[in-house]
Amino acid sequence: MSYSAHPTAVIDAGAQIGEGTKIWHFSHIMGPCTIGAGCNLGQNVVVSPEVILGNNVKVQNNVSIYTGVTCDDDVFLGPSCVFTNITNPRSSVIRRGQYSRTHVGKGASIGANATIVCGHDIGPYAFIGAGAVVTKNIPAYALVVGNPSRQVGWMSEYGHRLDFDQEGRATCPESGEVYELLNGAVLKK
Repeated sequence: MSYSAHPTAVIDAGAQIGEGTKIWHFSHIMGPCTIGAGCNLGQNVVVSPEVILGNNVKVQNNVSIYTGVTCDDDVFLGPSCVFTNITNPRSSVIRRGQYSRTHVGKGASIGANATIVCGHDIGPYAFIGAGAVVTKNIPAYALVVGNPSRQVGWMSEYGHRLDFDQEGRATCPESGEVYELLNGAVLKK
């Protein structure tokens, strides 16, 4: 076994788990799903069938990742954040096979207790604030907060808020990387 799992974790047949991944207490990994290398899944995490997690994904405690969700490499899922996969759930109506898709782009961070309503994509390096409720697609590098979420700025790949000058350029204070804001989209130079 090239990954490690706490004895209380349940790993179903068909789950593909990458090298160096760690799965902690009371988590349930359902097959078939794909979890990349170097991931860390905290306590009480549920990964449903057909979920795909890239490499180095960090899933904090009490997160359920439902069928229809895919995450690229280096995604951070904060404690108790929530994904949905049906837009109109009813207990008495079976909608298996009608799941809406949600894709989380490379390097994106989703804060604690945020809710991601299904059918909306989160762009690379986007930053979803704690408690936000995402009800639409989020562009790359966007910073969103609130319920419903609204964009309040832009973030660098290192997780710092970007302040753009008159020419539409900003520099990350940690990495020194330069970003450009052009036609409502951010690009790293």
